[in-house]
Amino acid sequence: MRILRSAASFPPAMHGAVAAIGNFDGVHLGHRALVAAVNAEAARLGRPRAVITFEPHPRRFFVPSSPPFRLDALSTKARILSELGIDAVLAMPFDARLAAKSPAEFVDHILADELQLGHVVVGYDFTFGKARAGDTGMLRELCGKRDIGVTVVAAQQDGEVYSSTRIRALLEAGNIAEASRILGRPWEIVGAVEHGDKRGRELGYPTANVALTDFQVPKFGIYAVRCEVDGEGHDGVASLGIRPTFDQTDVKLEVYLFDFAGDLYGREMRVEFRAFIRPEEKFAGVDALKAKIAEDCDAARRLLKA
Repeated sequence: MRILRSAASFPPAMHGAVAAIGNFDGVHLGHRALVAAVNAEAARLGRPRAVITFEPHPRRFFVPSSPPFRLDALSTKARILSELGIDAVLAMPFDARLAAKSPAEFVDHILADELQLGHVVVGYDFTFGKARAGDTGMLRELCGKRDIGVTVVAAQQDGEVYSSTRIRALLEAGNIAEASRILGRPWEIVGAVEHGDKRGRELGYPTANVALTDFQVPKFGIYAVRCEVDGEGHDGVASLGIRPTFDQTDVKLEVYLFDFAGDLYGREMRVEFRAFIRPEEKFAGVDALKAKIAEDCDAARRLLKA
């Protein structure tokens, strides 16, 4: 899998590619329908397979004050798309220059001249160009003039809406099982392990503090998690919230790995949220908190085993 950061880096070997276009935040079941269409068309034409997405997410560009909302790191997105058969992901910089392009300029300058695509795949509700002035009908017209094929993937026939917005709402409600079903996989956060206040160590449960950056914040509470560090998998329990027992207000993701000993500071950790155990609580004292942590660990082990 190749992750490309600009149209100029799109190699000649990818010219003529079949490419899906979209944000692909979450790479959920709706996105997978687009990838399936890419794979089918690429197999028919004998062409390479690509996904064109945008960094930062356009919402972050247009509304920089938005609270954290991302479902996936780019590395997660690329890993899943590679597993689905995509050869390259182009993460185009979404900036003022790109936002100002008209629909015709987007097709002519980027899809045709710079990327030299052979075929594009989009969803039925796809819009593009300045002020989102272009729709799928305009895309067909403009691409047709440049001999670029277009596939528009219809809404799911079962009537279910697969959307990143819906997944965010499920995560905010703590409904990890339903969010994972729509994603087609467990939801995850990827971040560097940072130094914390070392309180977990004092309680007998040393935790790794994982940077949240721009990720969607799910419901505050305790979760059963599966983690990966340097390619090694570990089960554990995670606390996400403000730690009310200690009168804290900043949001933290703290992960306790079962049967692990070692230094994690500065290393990247992938945290898969497998099950919601309970909401965050404020305890009367440290002893009550320690007793509850032991119960949480037992619950996480049972859930992960199941």
